[in-house]
Amino acid sequence: MKSTGRNRVAEAVHQRRGLVNDAICERLPIEHPERLYEASRYLLDAGGKRLRPTVFLLTAEALTGVEPTSDDYRKFGPEEIDIMSGAVSVEVIQSFTLIHDDIMDDDDLRRGVPAVHREYDLDTAILAGDTLYSKAFECMLDTGAPASRSVQALDELATTCTEICEGQSLDVEFEQRGDVSTSEYLEMVELKTAVLYAASASIPAILLGAETETIEALHDYGLDVGTAFQIQDDLLDLTIPSEKLGKQRGSDLVEGKRTLISLHAREQGVDVDSLVSTESVEAVSESEIDEAVERLEAVGSIEYARNVARDLISEGKDRLSVLPESEARLVLEDIADFLIEREY
Repeated sequence: MKSTGRNRVAEAVHQRRGLVNDAICERLPIEHPERLYEASRYLLDAGGKRLRPTVFLLTAEALTGVEPTSDDYRKFGPEEIDIMSGAVSVEVIQSFTLIHDDIMDDDDLRRGVPAVHREYDLDTAILAGDTLYSKAFECMLDTGAPASRSVQALDELATTCTEICEGQSLDVEFEQRGDVSTSEYLEMVELKTAVLYAASASIPAILLGAETETIEALHDYGLDVGTAFQIQDDLLDLTIPSEKLGKQRGSDLVEGKRTLISLHAREQGVDVDSLVSTESVEAVSESEIDEAVERLEAVGSIEYARNVARDLISEGKDRLSVLPESEARLVLEDIADFLIEREY
């Protein structure tokens, strides 16, 4: 992605992030009991790029040709559909999944702050996640779309949530298995990560009454770029310096997590478990990680992952041909490139 593309992505996200943040505050006020709603808002207030709601809003713009001002997202297009409410819904679902992921992984930090179950307590964190889950459906119900489209959007959101749980379950299962294939891993990533991008791209089309072919193409765009997004995370864990990454480089490898890179290496006969000599992220040395990366590069596993991600992005961008040419469509293409060229 050229500099102009990166600039377009940065500007698009910046312009919409503030509007999404304001809408989150409006849709999730701190009510009684305060502790529950403070915990529910905690990660949302801690930051985040807001990529998924940005995709949601941009897709709506591309479908209609509308270039909205800040208020137009709430009365969007000739039918005055509250597109912003739908965008908030997908970001709230994202936050719900992060809270529960951190509980399951017993992680200490998220977005540079203590995880919700660390800042509050386990019971409050579980309830906060559950609250976000239900609030997301309230937001989607409040878009003001015609009843048939509203029901279809809710159905898509519900299916997405089920698939995310299926993906998380597979991820947990894979930690106990030594025979996971690359195809199984890609299925897991599609379910756990990519389906929310698919919902972010397809639900606006549902709400705005697009043709089935358009809805399906946008859904597949989200699946492609969302899967590539996770593969890029796998690559960054090995290729970006620890100080820039914000955590120990190679932590996935040390902890024995299944990634497309490690699974491909296993298929090439590499004993991945022996690439590092410690199971402690704190104890692993940079030289050990360097040697492991060299071995993974030698068998082509890192390049394999890069190529899979590039192919997915290319396919995803091609699917956007269902949209008329516009600045919004161009930014959606740039976001696809950004997802595999980012370094954070």
